[in-house]
Amino acid sequence: MALENTQLRSLIKKSGELELSLVKLPVADPGPDEIVVRIEATPINPSDLGLLIGPGDVNTLKVSGTKELPVVTAAVPEAALRAMAARLDESMPVGNEGAGIVVAAGSSPEAQALIGKAVAILGGEMYATYRTVKAKAALPLPAGATPADGASCFVNPLTALAMVKTMQMEGHTALVHTAAASNLGQMLNKICLADGVQLVNIVRSDEQTKILNDIGAKYIVDSSKPTFMEDLIAALTATGATLAFDAIGGGKLAGQILGAMEIALNSRPGAYSRYGSSTHKQVYIYGRLSLDPTILGAAYGMAWGVGGFLLTPFLQKVGMEEAGKLRARVAAELKTTFASHYTKTLSLRDVLDPEAIKAYNRKATGEKFLINPSL
Repeated sequence: MALENTQLRSLIKKSGELELSLVKLPVADPGPDEIVVRIEATPINPSDLGLLIGPGDVNTLKVSGTKELPVVTAAVPEAALRAMAARLDESMPVGNEGAGIVVAAGSSPEAQALIGKAVAILGGEMYATYRTVKAKAALPLPAGATPADGASCFVNPLTALAMVKTMQMEGHTALVHTAAASNLGQMLNKICLADGVQLVNIVRSDEQTKILNDIGAKYIVDSSKPTFMEDLIAALTATGATLAFDAIGGGKLAGQILGAMEIALNSRPGAYSRYGSSTHKQVYIYGRLSLDPTILGAAYGMAWGVGGFLLTPFLQKVGMEEAGKLRARVAAELKTTFASHYTKTLSLRDVLDPEAIKAYNRKATGEKFLINPSL
């Protein structure tokens, strides 16, 4: 098999420089239980940006190399290098998930059965023209679904489903979600509407409010409004939500949510205690759209927590059988509940354009970029 792979790499040097480049690599023949997928769609998720750009200062971007193989560099603040110690001077492939067409397969029946089919895959190194994976790791897309339809069928859909499952496992009865008009937020709303789960959505603009109104969301509060805290407390009182998933991370929002939960709980008849509520209130930070410090106050009662949330540990916790059920639901509802919408499609070379980097690195709600490495 004479295929050549073009792969996007990210390198942070000990000298304090981020380097993004394209490298050419031969594609090895697949093993007996492996398939080779020509990647035709792979999204730029916030989790991808953590590896792709990380702490690089996009205001210092410089371009060199050739038109076919450009190299982009940016300064990395010295204060950030210590946190990057584990990856310094190591060129790393990027891209968590993607979808494409199986163009080669090993000798096993499972692998051979996938030749020519559109599949979605998860496993890193997706910002590339080809990716070799185990056949059992591929999710065949339903009839009529394109690679673009299936490009984002792991990270966002499974995270949204994991939020509802975590609520059930931890004994909560309703949810709060921030940056709620995102692709993931829209999926979560559709899940909650279908499953009868009450969801409080926190947005930052009238435009985002309209996006959620249009899909039937009931509780929407705007953090940019002067009445935000009053509106949030009212929504929490109505729903009884004591679990939140915060995509922002930095700033005071997580603390505001905990404080509003405590006020809502204490507003119930007979609920007053001089020590505060004993009902556990939890905020999970999962996206870190803001790298500012998380600011917490006081008066959250006797039982509360703030922690991190990642999809992979959750899937390991629930086990293969439950994870399989979640994946099956995603496949069945790929073009409805879990449909993704993209602002722009980029080639691999486009990804290294400085203006494009500044655009997708904004991580703006409502903006999502798709890469088609085959372009």
